[in-house]
Amino acid sequence: MSFSGKVVVVTGAAGGIGKETVKAFVEQEAKVVLVDLEQDTLESTAKDLNLIEGEYLLVAADVTKEADVEGYVTKTKETFGRIDVFFNNAGIEGKIVPLTDYPSDVFESVLNVNVMGVFYGLKHVLRVMSDQKSGSVINTSSISGLNGIAGVSAYIASKHAVNGLTKTAALEMAPYGVRVNNINPSTVDTRIMRTFESAAAPDDVAAAREAFTQAIPLARYGKPEDIANLVLFLASDKSSFITGTDHRIDGGQLAGVRGY
Repeated sequence: MSFSGKVVVVTGAAGGIGKETVKAFVEQEAKVVLVDLEQDTLESTAKDLNLIEGEYLLVAADVTKEADVEGYVTKTKETFGRIDVFFNNAGIEGKIVPLTDYPSDVFESVLNVNVMGVFYGLKHVLRVMSDQKSGSVINTSSISGLNGIAGVSAYIASKHAVNGLTKTAALEMAPYGVRVNNINPSTVDTRIMRTFESAAAPDDVAAAREAFTQAIPLARYGKPEDIANLVLFLASDKSSFITGTDHRIDGGQLAGVRGY
């Protein structure tokens, strides 16, 4: 799955999954555009990954602002001339409280990042890809977009919305040879899981982690590189007949109920 000469845009590029995916694309000789909220964080990420001058671009942007999104798309076009792969990955988890107690402002913030950010990215990147008559988009959803989980109403709502946007975009873009898919991870060993662990058992985070692990048939958390491998497959020509689909990557968590 060589991406030599391909241009890849990754939002949420400084986070656990984003950073690992950037690394994987760089190892396959892609040119990478890293998008995240803070310039300092982006520069630290580029240094950690030993990115090569001229082979990458850093763009500080707030994905909830359409002008910022249009800006990172324009800068990518100006620098590299095209966009071959878009990993629409930026997201936040919000609070973990019952729906009846959920702060309205936090609910709105989660939807702004996880839904409007994805929508703006699709809107502006797909214009470029439809003109090219090629491209692959991978949106980060979650297994939370495939079921319900108590206490995370905003996150659940936002990820269900991402699933719907993905299918709609896939249908609209198919005539242009552009593919759009979802990834639906479960528990991945990143910062977001620290939030869920702390909420589940504030006084015994280790016990919460063990309980989450036991709910997974493969009995471990996913690793960021597990997710990156799936993203690369969906971005590559090896998945050329796959579009409009949800791809669970959950260690078997939604395959069924364990035990009796």
